[in-house]
Amino acid sequence: MSDISLESGNPALYDPRKVLQHPQFRVLAEGEIPSKEANIAAFYNPAHEIHLVEKPRPVPGPGQVLVHVRATGICGSDVHFWQHGRIGDSMVVSDECGSGHESAGEVIEIGEGVTQWKVIALPSRPVFPARSLPVMPAAQGGTLTRWHLHPAQWLHRLPDEVTFEEGALCEPLAVALAGIERSGLRLGDPVLVCGAGPIGLISLLSARAAGAEPIVITDLFQSRLDFAKKLVPGVRTVLIQRGSSSKEQAAQIKEAAGVPISVALECTGVESSVHTAVYSVKFGGKVFIIGVGKNEQLFPFMHLSANEIDVSFQYRYCNQYPKAIRLVNGGLIDLKPLVTHKFALEDAVKAFHVAADPSQGAIKVQIVD
Repeated sequence: MSDISLESGNPALYDPRKVLQHPQFRVLAEGEIPSKEANIAAFYNPAHEIHLVEKPRPVPGPGQVLVHVRATGICGSDVHFWQHGRIGDSMVVSDECGSGHESAGEVIEIGEGVTQWKVIALPSRPVFPARSLPVMPAAQGGTLTRWHLHPAQWLHRLPDEVTFEEGALCEPLAVALAGIERSGLRLGDPVLVCGAGPIGLISLLSARAAGAEPIVITDLFQSRLDFAKKLVPGVRTVLIQRGSSSKEQAAQIKEAAGVPISVALECTGVESSVHTAVYSVKFGGKVFIIGVGKNEQLFPFMHLSANEIDVSFQYRYCNQYPKAIRLVNGGLIDLKPLVTHKFALEDAVKAFHVAADPSQGAIKVQIVD
């Protein structure tokens, strides 16, 4: 077995205690301005605090590279871990925990045996396939940091024409592409997208690129539906009214579509939205749930059964990054309009508060360095 395979498959290398117990690890005081040379990162903890920390600068070993992370998006899961401390029973914040998994950057150092990456005058530009990997311990694996240690074979090269910001957005795009692929969506299929947050909007872009028509998208906020309309002018929008039933909402969606809906891409994970998706699709349709929700939910079982509606779920993805990069580089999917707010790494805490506050109107908040 090669050094690269050994290093990428050895979880002890990424033990978070190596960072948390290192003498250079410390939580920065509120308002403290870190050095430009410091390896700072955004961490949260079981007390639901979000703050900057200073970590040691890693040194790549065999099969590893050191990446200067240039752009990182804040995902809804990052906010959820900060505010709620867990997603389900398998991922629980139990200590200081590194955030970030939507990232792109430059390879600045390489370890022994690494041949596919080189450090030159213009460093190589990788993007991180975060969700396609086994879950890495957060203190080492969180990519919202300045310098990040990563297995060399788990990076994808960005073309020169693709910006770091677009590269970071290839992560949520990979989520959407996996959903499109696994849902079985075909050219000309009428599609419903539930939720006009970042994943819903990127699913909208992906469904349009895949040839879905018509597409209906829903949300609780008119501003997000207006954004969706600017992104894909042909999309049909339905504002979800609080207090209306799922069947009432489904009737509005069916009217907006004008034809039976084949596939629903549910991007919220909210039980009432799942119900709306179920009541919206045709006999023999498909409800594909991308969103993350509460541990236990009730589904309209007999409606699903009597109408032979298939329900599938997505939690991870694989083999989507090369496709995502090709689609962005080829101009088939334009992700740039999604970035509504940018912050410097030193202002990551402020960025989290903006991302968590719907009144700020953020779609995708990115941190650049």
